[in-house]
Amino acid sequence: MSTSSAPKPKKQKKRRVNVRTPEVMERVQAEVEEHYRSSIVEKLRAKGGSLTIGNTTIRLAQQFGFCYGVERAIDLAYASRRVFPENRIFLIGEIIHNPEVNRQLSEMGIVSLPWQELSTDYDNLDENDVVIVPAFGAPISFMDKIERQGCITVDTTCGDVMKVWRRVRDYSKNGVTSIIHGKAGHEETRATASRARGDDRHGHYLIVLTLEDTEEVCKYIRGNGDRKAFLERFAGSVSEGFDPDKHLTQLGVANQTTMLKSETEEIQNRIRQAVIDRDGSDENYQMFDTICGATQERQDALFELLKVKMDMLLVVGGYNSSNTTHLVEIGEKELPTFFIRSSECLHSLEEIVHFDIHQKEEVTSTTRIFDPAEEVTIGITAGASCPNNLIQDAVIKAFELRGIDLSEIEEA
Repeated sequence: MSTSSAPKPKKQKKRRVNVRTPEVMERVQAEVEEHYRSSIVEKLRAKGGSLTIGNTTIRLAQQFGFCYGVERAIDLAYASRRVFPENRIFLIGEIIHNPEVNRQLSEMGIVSLPWQELSTDYDNLDENDVVIVPAFGAPISFMDKIERQGCITVDTTCGDVMKVWRRVRDYSKNGVTSIIHGKAGHEETRATASRARGDDRHGHYLIVLTLEDTEEVCKYIRGNGDRKAFLERFAGSVSEGFDPDKHLTQLGVANQTTMLKSETEEIQNRIRQAVIDRDGSDENYQMFDTICGATQERQDALFELLKVKMDMLLVVGGYNSSNTTHLVEIGEKELPTFFIRSSECLHSLEEIVHFDIHQKEEVTSTTRIFDPAEEVTIGITAGASCPNNLIQDAVIKAFELRGIDLSEIEEA
């Protein structure tokens, strides 16, 4: 009986293709505009984002909706179907966190693969299959798997996300542990964490979500932590073999690109101060601003919008969208704020189905915020993954619920 081990399967050459050729993109742009464009939103923007009809004013934030990275990801997904009309096309998870966009892709025959783990679905892929990598990116293990299967890969990973990857890889090369501000179960954070391991898989990371998490890390850095309690608290949020006694020595902060900017900055400041308190300097601390520009612009635009007195704020987007959730957090500190996935959630301006970010479930609010006869100002914004057609629907529905029909909106 032979004792020799079986030969390792030969690694396939990467098969990445450019689907954004001029002739393809001309058709893709027409499709994307048909699905997601809004003439009403464009005209509202041209008027400074404010429209008053009768006793009702709608105000839009100056920055909202699709960012460049999201537009690029959608373009690439649509182009994939054009370039490979007969091939099976798969997508790791969701292209972005918006149910309307993912529904459109599903109707185009693009099949979503599980993203939580490498299931047997990936074993059934072959060299004729096209696999789209979403805008969040994917962990290295997923990329290696589809490469071994010989699949054609269309990578839509956002450039801002890849900047974070380069940063955490640098940390790993220099023996620096990555402190990642993000949601441990989020696709982007998981992809970033896999890069923080480095090419030799010896790098380490720790994921923190809240300022309370950060305080526990700072306490340990200062030498006041409990090892067992620390590892229990951060179970599932640290790299394999993570040892807080060894791996909290040299630290570098990065983040999921869609987090709340002010919170990331506070986390950076607190960890830096903890290192200074321990070492007498920040020589063992590094940071890099990795909040994406679009996320920052939308947060800043909402802060600007909130300077104007309004009666209600509607935030439109997918309930699992991180950057949209942070817009809700900003708004609800100032006025009644409702996180809606579409205009269908607006049964009336007193009965609104919306996502409660604290209970983490969809609820129905039946509170009367203003009298129907009063002058009312309603603010509307949306995250970077929300298409303009959904924003338009929210504008129209809000006016209609105030007794103003579409013809009056178009005329105005």
